[in-house]
Amino acid sequence: MRSQTGLLRTRRFLPFFITQSLGAFNDNLFKQALILAILYKLTLGGDRTVWVNLCALLFILPFFLFSALAGQLGEKFAKHRLIRAIKLGEVAIMAVGAAGLVSSHLPLMLLALFAMGVHSALFGPVKYSILPQALRADELLGGNGLVEMGTFLAILAGTISAGVLLSHQGYGGAVSLAIVGVAVAGYLASRFIPPAPAASPALVLDWNIARQTWLTLKLGLGQPQAVSRSILGNSWFWFVGAIYLTQIPAYAKQWLHGDETVVTLILTVFSVGIALGSLLCERLSGRKVEIGLVPFGSFGLSLFGLLWWWASGQVPAAATPYDWLQLLAIGPAWWVLASILGLGVFGGFYIVPLYALIQSRTAEGERARVIAANNILNALFMVVSAVLAILLLSVVRLSIPQLFLLVSLMNVAINVYIFSIVPEFTARFLIWLLGHSMYRVSHHGLEHIPEHGAALLVCNHVSFVDALLLAGAIRRPIRFVMYYRIYNLPLLNFVFRTVGAVPIAGHSEDLAVYQAAFERVAAYLAAGELVCVFPEGKLTTDGEVDAFKGGVNTILQRSPVPVIPLALQGLWGSFFSRAPHKGLFKRLWSHVAVVAGEPLGAEESVPSVLRERVMVLRGEGR
Repeated sequence: MRSQTGLLRTRRFLPFFITQSLGAFNDNLFKQALILAILYKLTLGGDRTVWVNLCALLFILPFFLFSALAGQLGEKFAKHRLIRAIKLGEVAIMAVGAAGLVSSHLPLMLLALFAMGVHSALFGPVKYSILPQALRADELLGGNGLVEMGTFLAILAGTISAGVLLSHQGYGGAVSLAIVGVAVAGYLASRFIPPAPAASPALVLDWNIARQTWLTLKLGLGQPQAVSRSILGNSWFWFVGAIYLTQIPAYAKQWLHGDETVVTLILTVFSVGIALGSLLCERLSGRKVEIGLVPFGSFGLSLFGLLWWWASGQVPAAATPYDWLQLLAIGPAWWVLASILGLGVFGGFYIVPLYALIQSRTAEGERARVIAANNILNALFMVVSAVLAILLLSVVRLSIPQLFLLVSLMNVAINVYIFSIVPEFTARFLIWLLGHSMYRVSHHGLEHIPEHGAALLVCNHVSFVDALLLAGAIRRPIRFVMYYRIYNLPLLNFVFRTVGAVPIAGHSEDLAVYQAAFERVAAYLAAGELVCVFPEGKLTTDGEVDAFKGGVNTILQRSPVPVIPLALQGLWGSFFSRAPHKGLFKRLWSHVAVVAGEPLGAEESVPSVLRERVMVLRGEGR
């Protein structure tokens, strides 16, 4: 098991990471340098903010125009070759931009900015669709976390570097050398990306922009609900993020009474927060794509957005604007900075699992186009956020903190809708919360559980939350067979229904439920899924493993699949067990282990043998 940062020592990830980070750095270095040149350096007539807004439009427009084509290219051609071609194009684009900077030729610089938007639009789908090809399933979330961390830190570094370079007299030459040099370095790094074959080499390219954009959106939003709503959730994040980031300069001046260094301070705190949240995702998720973090991230986005609104207006005005060091000496400013840091951290919790889910649950032959659909929607949501912010601030006359309050409340409403449409998010959150609150769960031998294909898991039955703990520990979705009275428990029933559990009753207790259970189990196994049974048929009343019943034989006679024995350790005596003298706080935060053994063939998986294997795995840790 390689650590998350260990990916940075592998050729299958490091060259790609460097390539995409340099691209994000260069985008923002050139764009910010152009904006600062328009505001402070170039001789222009009229309102300079019109030119600044034109820059924003020129950079975002290619995502509408070319994302659909980019998705097709990402499917048809080998991704490593496509990345090299795109990065070679970046060198040419930056050469044009450099010529514009040196000669102070604004149309040439705007042309280069539009071309860089095209470059980024083409790079986006291949950037995210190559990760599932390069990384193992248990590395996907960590890899996405590193990519998001690198992207936001590169954006920050590019923005700050532009300000530093523009402060010099010969800014044109300095920026030109930087952008061309970074583009060349990005191309050289791309030469080391390992081969990533084309997913659909026979795909016929459709050059009709409008038609293909519509078809790409239909493909993305026509995916299974977990994927399509993840795309919407992802785009909503960029809607919220665009509103916050766009208002930072004006907020720093009007509400923190700061100079341009305060803007840099806020951007730094936000970017560091995103980086921390992105890196923490893997640790909190147990190295698997854990969408239970998404509701957690959404809650934090609303909470810290409300805190930012509450903390605003408490920094006293001054005769001259504060610089960042002076601002740090003012107590109320720390509440604002803490809010911004929290927004970044929980933004990482929110966005990284969504990207990983889209990648992992989309067919390889459609992945680049689905990510292209996501990019189109992201751009659309960001444009809508800009229009909405202008209307609310200029027409409705909201203050910037009031805008933040409204966005935080909208975030609650939008995500309640998404989570109600796809209850898997909420169910996984409850499972994740249980495994990170009442218990400290460790895992042993889970590599014996196959990554693909059908298998039957058998486990001892100690508590009412056994299924939830197993679902939180094992990377693949599991269909649990459980006693129907446990299945129908309040609150837990919502989780069990959402994860596709199978209620079962005794043969003499309810024949219809009994027969329907075996039919559903056979269907799940025929579809290549994991099914878990508790062969004791009831919770243990003394902490020991009771005799296994014959239901396993009935399942295997119809579906002869591999059988993996499992054992739960440390649950006896907890609140959800049937141990005598238990209490709500007894063994709170106790250590629980999930242990898996080597697979057995269907022919050797008789109840007595399985019980013996489970008892050995459990050991003395009942």
